[in-house]
Amino acid sequence: MKKIGLFVLAYFVLTMAWAYPWHVIWFHDLYVAWGAFTRGQPVMELGMAAILVQGLVIAHLYQFYPKSGHPVLAGIKFNLIIGLMTYTAMGFATAAKFQIEPIPTFLAYHTVFQLVQFTLTGAALGWIYREAR
Repeated sequence: MKKIGLFVLAYFVLTMAWAYPWHVIWFHDLYVAWGAFTRGQPVMELGMAAILVQGLVIAHLYQFYPKSGHPVLAGIKFNLIIGLMTYTAMGFATAAKFQIEPIPTFLAYHTVFQLVQFTLTGAALGWIYREAR
């Protein structure tokens, strides 16, 4: 339970530290122009709840993942696999539901965002679970 709690905290902090500036500061106007953001102000509590649930699910599932090699690399590999699920919902499904143009540009930005997010949090995952190997 301690490792799960530690990872959920790490996942939350790293994701917020990366997602907030990316979506709200650096590229906010671009996301609005694409039509990906339709609210004037995001409901931060819902975003934070999503991050906490993601962290719990990732930490729980990682316990069952067969690990080999360097712990940090194993965490990154697992998290990138899990990140594909989030990517499809946040990338492809968002572009499918909203009038986002051009779609390839939106997906390119989204790909970079999620690669960084799941690499950083995967490194934390592997480091936190390194002793359990």
